[in-house]
Amino acid sequence: MNFASHPSSEHAHGVPPPENTPMPPTRAGAITAIILAGGRGSRMGGVDKGLQNFNGLPLALHALMRLRSQTGGLVGEVMINANRNLAAYEAFGVPVWPDTLADYAGPLAGFLTGLERCETPWLLTVPCDTPLFPLDLAQRLAEAAARENAEIAMAAAPEEDGTVRAQPVFSLLCVDLLESLVRYTHEGGRKIDRWTAQHRTVLVPFDRAQDEAHAFYNANTLAELRALERR
Repeated sequence: MNFASHPSSEHAHGVPPPENTPMPPTRAGAITAIILAGGRGSRMGGVDKGLQNFNGLPLALHALMRLRSQTGGLVGEVMINANRNLAAYEAFGVPVWPDTLADYAGPLAGFLTGLERCETPWLLTVPCDTPLFPLDLAQRLAEAAARENAEIAMAAAPEEDGTVRAQPVFSLLCVDLLESLVRYTHEGGRKIDRWTAQHRTVLVPFDRAQDEAHAFYNANTLAELRALERR
C-alpha cells in the first residue's frame, strides 16, 4: 500500500476477506488501546517524548485521557508501550509494557507488544506525540472495520498541504493478526505499510467539515511541541 496519498473515501485494500471474520469491534469494551511511547525521541534530543509536557501535562497522559473519553464506550483497557522511565508511566495507573523486540525497533514493535498483551478482539494503536487526536477515532475506525469486513482500519487525514495521507500509527487491528506480525518482524520486517498490505485494510479519512484540522498534528521536536501548544 502506498501511504503517500489516498482519496477521501473508505475502501478496503489487500487480501480478500478471511473465511473466519473477526468479531465486529462495535460493542462496548471490545477494543483495548495501546499508547506508543517506546521511541528514542531522537529529534527531541533523546528525551522521553511521552513524558514531555503539553499544556502542563505529559503527552502520554493527554493520549490516555483522550482514549478514556472516546465516544461510544468502545475502548476498555488502555496500556502504554514504553522502554524507559517505566515507573513514571506506571504512575498514570495503566499497565506499561516494553518492546519484546530489541533495539528500539519502531512502531511495529509497539503493535507487537500490544497484540501480545491484548485480551479483547481488537487493538487500537495511538502514538504518544499527537495530543489532539479525535474523540471519535475508535468509533469511526470500528464502524469502517465492521462495514468493510476489514482486519485493519487505519486513519487518514489532511496534512498541511491539503493532501489526505494515511496515519498508520492510528490503526485498529484484529488481534488474530498476532501470528502474522510475529512472523513478519522475526523475518526482519519493520515497515508498517509492507505488513498491512498483506491484510485486508480499510483507510478511514478524517476530512469531514467538522473534523479538527490539527487533530493529527504531532510533535517531533520541542519547538514543534511548543508550536502545537499555540494552535
